[in-house]
Formats: sequence, structure tokens, C-alpha cells
Amino acid sequence: MTAFATCPRAQEALRRIKARLPEADPLAHLPDVHPASIPRHVAIIMDGNGRWARERGFPREFGHRNGALSVRRVVSEAGRCGIEVVTLYSFSTENWKRPEGEIDALMKLCEAYCEGEREELLRHGIRVRVIGRRDGLPGSVLAALDTLVEVTNNAEATGPTLCLAINYGAREELTDAVRRIATRVRDGAIDPDAITEQDIESSLYTAGLPDPDLLIRSAGEMRISNYLLWQISYAELHVTETLWPDFDESALHDAIRAYASRRRRFGGLDAE
Repeated sequence: MTAFATCPRAQEALRRIKARLPEADPLAHLPDVHPASIPRHVAIIMDGNGRWARERGFPREFGHRNGALSVRRVVSEAGRCGIEVVTLYSFSTENWKRPEGEIDALMKLCEAYCEGEREELLRHGIRVRVIGRRDGLPGSVLAALDTLVEVTNNAEATGPTLCLAINYGAREELTDAVRRIATRVRDGAIDPDAITEQDIESSLYTAGLPDPDLLIRSAGEMRISNYLLWQISYAELHVTETLWPDFDESALHDAIRAYASRRRRFGGLDAE
């Protein structure tokens, strides 16, 4: 029995988690973390695949393939810990600047992931969502992603949501949101003076998802890299030197513990 087993606030948090994720058991996986301190949404910048491969004398594509194994470990463990949403920066709009061979390998890896992980995702009740621009992605990749989204979003899906940011850039997302709102203004559906933060949020790719509580970046880089700029306004940041292919359940636990140790004031002051 953990120290939180009889705590009323902990029990209330557990009921909230179980209502969304029936198979979650945060006290079993993180007995030293108060259930109310488990982040609802974790966003991750998966960095270090190329460096991991280079250190072992392999091409960058080898690192990307091994990074995909970390995705399985982390998303499954996130659900067991009570995390509702995991958003992964899978392919940015800036990544098109990479060598053609690496881009081709990443596109093929995306297709292979959609096919190879489908049964595993269904087994764990994980819903898949995709954010980013569709323009520019190969038709075969779009078809694989669309199929994965369709089959995993069903009544039996009682696990976490896996949100894949593919061909994604936060500035592009905000640009597209402005265009949607501008169209509504043009059509007379909304008064410009009446536009609210909620109108902007509902126009983003992530509409309907809670904002990330925790942003994790692997491989030690201290940058946001055009990722979820609106949504992470109050997210806690956790940067680890661990390269993404080595990021495992233990590394996720460390990030959650770091998050749980923070005081989130949201611009205010601590309560006396």
C-alpha cells in the first residue's frame, strides 16, 4: 500500500483517471507520485535518433527504426500511468530540408508503423489522431494514416490518445487557424471584435485535446523547435540527455516525477 492509498484527494484523482482510462494503475507504476500530479497530456520532441545510430556506426535510418520501438514502450506505459494523451513530434515541416534518402526512409517507416503497430494499438485500446498539413505527404502515407485513425477510433478504445504530429509546424498551424477564422469573419459568422481565445483554440489542429501539461525533449537540446507554440504556454519542460532510442519506461517515470515536483502557479502565487 502506498502513502496515497487512503488519501481522499488521491482517490478522487484515481476515479478521474479510471473514468477515462479503465486499465490505468498509476499507484502500481508510480507509487511515489500523487495521482493528482500525473499529467493529462504529455508532448514529446523525439530527438537523437541520428546521433544514436552514428555512435554505433549505422546510417541515420537505423536510428529512426529503433526510435519507433521507443514509441511503443512509452505510449503503452503512459496509459498504464494514467496519461490521457501523448503527442509525438514525428515529422516537422522543417524536416523536408533533410536529404531525400532520409525523407524517403521516414515516409516508409511511417507506413510500416501504421501497418505493424495496428494490432498492438488496438490491443491496448489506443486511439490515434494525426495533426499537421496533409499537403506534401505521399498518398500511400496518407492512406496508411487515415486507415489507422479509422480503425483505432472505436467504442472499444479505452486507452490513451496517441497524437502524431506529421508534416507539422506550429507557425503553420497558427496560420491555418487564422485563415479559418478569417473565413468565418468574411462569411459573417463571427464579429472580429468578438474573437476569443476559445475561437482560436477550436481552430487549431489540436481542437478538443487538453493542452500539454508536460513537454519532454530527448537528446539534451534546449529548443522548442516550432512545436505546439500556442498549446505549451504553461507546460512544464523536461529536457533529458537520453537519446530517443534509449528513452524507455524508466525515463518516462523520471520525467513524470520531475513534473510532479513542480509548483504550477499559472502566473499566480502559491496558496498560503
